[in-house]
Amino acid sequence: MPVTPATRPGGRSARVQRSVHDAVRELVDERGREGLTVPMVAARASVTPSTVYRRWGDLHELLADVAVERLRPEAPPKDHGALRDDLHAWAEQFLDEMASPAGRAYIRDALSGDPDGRNAGQCSAYAAQQLKVMLERAAERDEPAPGLEEAMDRVVAPMMYRVLFRPSPLTAEYARSLVDSLLP
Repeated sequence: MPVTPATRPGGRSARVQRSVHDAVRELVDERGREGLTVPMVAARASVTPSTVYRRWGDLHELLADVAVERLRPEAPPKDHGALRDDLHAWAEQFLDEMASPAGRAYIRDALSGDPDGRNAGQCSAYAAQQLKVMLERAAERDEPAPGLEEAMDRVVAPMMYRVLFRPSPLTAEYARSLVDSLLP
């Protein structure tokens, strides 16, 4: 079995990833996904196409990697002082981001380059981590709180289903109603 060296945080590997990700985002903004090619991305990132193929395999996997990175929350959810308020604010923002044209495109990219389900699991873990923070804060305030999986099943799952399969207009009221159905 071949030994894969550990990737150093930072260093050349991180610089290459950052420059390739930046190139993808810039080119998608300028030209759209349809005309994007690995050589085009490599030229913009100042790396060779073989670097891109070696690290990501193909364009779909690269787009998926960029999408997963973009779907990662930038900060912990804001503390509004009560679980219901935290969840309302978070669910509204989550739904707004996921249901936006850019959010839907990132979700499609993340899933299309994901033959083993790893990207979907990572995106799910991002949402679960955000919920976990809010649920732990509620516990610290001695507020009654549902379990993490129940919150995922009753708030996140219905929103993602609607975003992916029933793209009718999704509102803040819809997100709030899911939270309200979760909490007593």
